[in-house]
Amino acid sequence: MTVEVKVEVEETQMGEVSVSEEVSNKKEAVDECKPTTVEKSSSYKEESNFLSDLKEFEKKALIDLRAKVEEAILGNNVYKKEEEPKKNEKAVEETAEEKKKPVKEGEEEEGKDAEKSAEESKPECAETEKEGEKEETREVIVEEKVEEVDRDISLWGVPLLPSKGAEGTDVVLLKFLRAREFKVNDAFEMLKKTLQWRKDSKIDSILDEELCVDLSSAVDVNGVDREGHPVCYNVFGVFENEELYQKTFGTEEKRSHFLRWRCQLMEKSIQKLDLKPRGVSSFLNISDLKNSPGPSKKELRIATKQAVGLLQDNYPELVAKNIFINVPFWYYALNTLLSPFITQRTKSKFVIARPAKVTETLLKYIPAEEIPFKYGGFKRENDYEFYGDDNSVSELYLKAGMTETIEIPAPEADATLIWDVAVLGWEVHYKEEFVPSDEGSYTIIVQKGKKMGSQEGPLRNTFRSNEPGKVVLTIENTSNKKKRVMYRFKTKKSPSSF
Repeated sequence: MTVEVKVEVEETQMGEVSVSEEVSNKKEAVDECKPTTVEKSSSYKEESNFLSDLKEFEKKALIDLRAKVEEAILGNNVYKKEEEPKKNEKAVEETAEEKKKPVKEGEEEEGKDAEKSAEESKPECAETEKEGEKEETREVIVEEKVEEVDRDISLWGVPLLPSKGAEGTDVVLLKFLRAREFKVNDAFEMLKKTLQWRKDSKIDSILDEELCVDLSSAVDVNGVDREGHPVCYNVFGVFENEELYQKTFGTEEKRSHFLRWRCQLMEKSIQKLDLKPRGVSSFLNISDLKNSPGPSKKELRIATKQAVGLLQDNYPELVAKNIFINVPFWYYALNTLLSPFITQRTKSKFVIARPAKVTETLLKYIPAEEIPFKYGGFKRENDYEFYGDDNSVSELYLKAGMTETIEIPAPEADATLIWDVAVLGWEVHYKEEFVPSDEGSYTIIVQKGKKMGSQEGPLRNTFRSNEPGKVVLTIENTSNKKKRVMYRFKTKKSPSSF
């Protein structure tokens, strides 16, 4: 039995950082050369959103938060009250002063004559009006406006009024409770601040905005992980381009546009979620730091700090894991700078992978067929060779000094064989051959044997057989470390054989 000390670091949407140590005991596999299921992280299970699965104190907190939200919505106390326009005090004072001014004798006589004339011309019923005119002040009756109750307040498309009975209400409320360690008052205030921020910033209409920030090369929502979470890749290396960097972070106004673009991206990602108890209610976030600008870039530090706060405060528990890959040494310095602004719960979701461990780390969370080719997986752009049932990947382990073969059958002539194969870390001797079923036929070398360097990516090859047989992939582990081999294949009949 070996004892392995694993250092993991994890993050948020824009680059939050933290380090946690985990000591785990791992046993050697009984039979390492047999195909096996790809190992995945045991700590990746998403917390349940069913009331019956919650602990007693969590159930109570959820019930209490429901009551607070219900009361706030029905009482129109969700948003801050808009201040009523103040009366013009100066004009009121001037009117009062005019009433107090003494009346001159001539004016008084004229007034009396006019008043007498008016009284004589009035009908008998004018007495009541006359009495009213003698009053220096009148009471103004202000009709109280009856505020309409907005029962349709929602967040991320989910109604928040508990009495509506929407399936996703508890899911949303639990996100705020978990972000505040099930402290009801804190979660309630966080929810109110989020709703107020969304209203003030017009976030509900942000998807309709055409933002002038073109950062399509920096983000890619691509595939799903082992638990069905959508995967969002953030490629920070694009900001190595000084022109794009200055265009994105150069001024405060540009950083504001970047933050709005970041919120728009979050809203788009949320649309891919299913905010229901049985649904996938969070996504996996991956940040590729290869060639990204370091912490010496002041503008990037400012934008990162702002984004961390914005996303942490207004999008709680929407990220299942934050994985940093191709992490350089300066990342730890950035961690020190940002750590005070990140909650412990957020830090617990960070995972860090140095360049040599990128594929191995991603495989814990994402199946090989869903990992992009550039990260050591089998997913290629506009690739239609493997799909559906043909897309699954098998794997085997290869001990140091051992040789293993993978056989791809070609039971009929005029068939085309296609295969993908990858070895983590490579450093093996590899070759491909076609072996005919007829013992009298010659073996055909598909790829000559050669030593594969550690930087090799996944391989794809094809072979068209003119007779029945099989393609044999031979992998010899020439290193002193156990190797993990992944592969998949398919057979296509040639059009002429139909």
